[in-house]
Amino acid sequence: MQPLKLCLMQAQTRWHDPAGNRQLLAKWFDELSDEVDVVVLPEMFSTGFTMACAEVFETMQGETVSWLKDEADHQNRVICGSMVIKDGGSYYNRFLWVQPDGVVHSYDKRHCFRMGGEHKHYTAGSRRAVFEWRDWRICPMICYDLRFPVFFRNREDYDAIICVANWPGVRRQAWNTLLRARAIENQVYAAGANVVGKDGNGVDYTGGSAGYGPDGSILGEVFNTPQLLMVDLDPEPLLELRKSFPVWQDADPFELR
Repeated sequence: MQPLKLCLMQAQTRWHDPAGNRQLLAKWFDELSDEVDVVVLPEMFSTGFTMACAEVFETMQGETVSWLKDEADHQNRVICGSMVIKDGGSYYNRFLWVQPDGVVHSYDKRHCFRMGGEHKHYTAGSRRAVFEWRDWRICPMICYDLRFPVFFRNREDYDAIICVANWPGVRRQAWNTLLRARAIENQVYAAGANVVGKDGNGVDYTGGSAGYGPDGSILGEVFNTPQLLMVDLDPEPLLELRKSFPVWQDADPFELR
């Protein structure tokens, strides 16, 4: 494993405006150095967190997915984030992991946000995912997923969590606390990209995009304004902690039903 550099894009997305959001993010892409390995966009980066899925959906053959492929190829790095996808007659809040070689992996949000009515509009995913890139094993999460650790318990099969979100400012403390807790309990790195500003529903977001080490150390936290956060994942502290303090050996076995 070699060090991996993430760029978390804490954006203020434009409501129901995929073209505008692509333009906004493309300007940020131009600011990145060649050292960045993975770019992390927020949840529903092309539309904002919306329940109008029938109005704003795209498909896996649509314009935004094609744009992600082109950008990943042009930049020679992974780009990931979630968007509204219609697939097989259902709507999904889908995390896309787009590689520069043209391969696209996906994860559908398992836990739909009940208090916002997401469960009434979107189909929940049924499988946990792990993506592999440059010898790192990455477990994706989407926002509300962060509150449900059992489904994402590390089974010695991943090294880092990437969570994308539209997590409101009123609950920002919970966001950073839970993201940090997932790192500690699973002995992995955890990185989360959130949004800022007011969305089309009048909900305020204050960011809190962050990276945490497997021991809970703060690698970076940013708040309140649109900005980029670089997070470096170093394999040496991760492997040393797992060796010297092997909490995972005492984890309780379980089976999801």
